[in-house]
Amino acid sequence: MRFNVGVADVLPKLVAHQLLEPALNLPERVRLVCYESTQTELLAKLAIHELDLVLSDSPIGPDVQVRAFNHVLGECGVSIFGTKDLADSYRRRFPASLDGAPFLLPTSTTALRRELEHWFDAEDIRPAVVGEFDDSALLKVFGQAGAGLFAAPDVIEKEIRWQYGVRVIGRVESMKERFYAISVERKVKHPAVVAITDAARKKFCD
Repeated sequence: MRFNVGVADVLPKLVAHQLLEPALNLPERVRLVCYESTQTELLAKLAIHELDLVLSDSPIGPDVQVRAFNHVLGECGVSIFGTKDLADSYRRRFPASLDGAPFLLPTSTTALRRELEHWFDAEDIRPAVVGEFDDSALLKVFGQAGAGLFAAPDVIEKEIRWQYGVRVIGRVESMKERFYAISVERKVKHPAVVAITDAARKKFCD
């Protein structure tokens, strides 16, 4: 069974992997074909049935002229990461300690960036922005090298710590990252999509 999925380029790769993995565990063998692009481009492919599903960090907006439906997969908090040296410097007095701290940010096209800016304003934090990245994996590589602190969904906290050798500086429970499956079906029927939505909702609700 061929399963064509569009992954919005703003979605962390580790999150995308966790969301898609249940599709590969179905009794029927699945051939997963992933395409990465902007949400707009992926929705255009979805509209002409080149894709079975689009995964994103934001729902389809009312201004988008595509007949599609949002399926909320879940939400999680956000953790702030850094190398051991940076963690030792900024863990105490968190989150006030982040004022003036070197920070790596996703670009303004991401929901996480908007959430971070609102949180910074609410906490009166003005970080020293070292860089902005479209690619979340590249951002983490810079974080791994000690260029600055960075934020990521806490649902992949364990994987980030292991893969990039960084520490958790603090957790922001008030900030939420949400994940969406977008399909042309109001009620999902594709077996792989059903597996993804069921597993995600169980994972985020537990």
